[in-house]
Amino acid sequence: MGVWCKDFSEERMLDNFRRFLETVPFSVTKPGFTHLVVRAVDPSVSPILDQDLRSVPLDAAGIIDLVQQHLHADSSYEVRCHWDLWVFDSEGRWKNEPQPMEIISYGEEYQEYDDAVWRQRGHIEVDFGFEHLFTGHAGLLGIHHNGRAPAQSPEEARFIEIMAWPENLQRYQEKTRENIRKLLDWVRKIEKAGPVDRIRLWSEGEDNFEARLEDILVAH
Repeated sequence: MGVWCKDFSEERMLDNFRRFLETVPFSVTKPGFTHLVVRAVDPSVSPILDQDLRSVPLDAAGIIDLVQQHLHADSSYEVRCHWDLWVFDSEGRWKNEPQPMEIISYGEEYQEYDDAVWRQRGHIEVDFGFEHLFTGHAGLLGIHHNGRAPAQSPEEARFIEIMAWPENLQRYQEKTRENIRKLLDWVRKIEKAGPVDRIRLWSEGEDNFEARLEDILVAH
């Protein structure tokens, strides 16, 4: 997910980041931000701050307090945390359990390959977990899927076999939709927290991730 902010500047960067962090739907069992990394100039440079916070996870205000002295337009601020999503485990059971999330705020002078990172990825970029938790495995979900894709592993073959039972597939659809709705509910909170210019949902495995989510939501 990429989030582009209105009237972005060095002076407002941390305030925008704080507002965003306050919207994060933490895991019930693993609340708080558990890691903080501050980088300067570009990704090839060693971090100027790399702090493990697992013993004392912080909230949004705590993160901003730590990075205040590192406020620069050529810096990035990376935090990690967890949120709860439905996962189908190897034993065939559904569990609502913590999944890792990574959030990065980019200053407008922070660069990669001689270009400002925020132009392509947003002022704030979010890796919210494995895309299959929202799009499903093997083309099983949605109205416009292209049929079941060949299994890529023995584990996926077993999964497809399990989903051949209608009640299992129905359950899979329901739990995947719950994950999608949680993501979309979070997007609405981000829009209200502002100041947001635009938000783009994307994934490496889907040409149009947002359309894929909508396809799954409306399928029966």
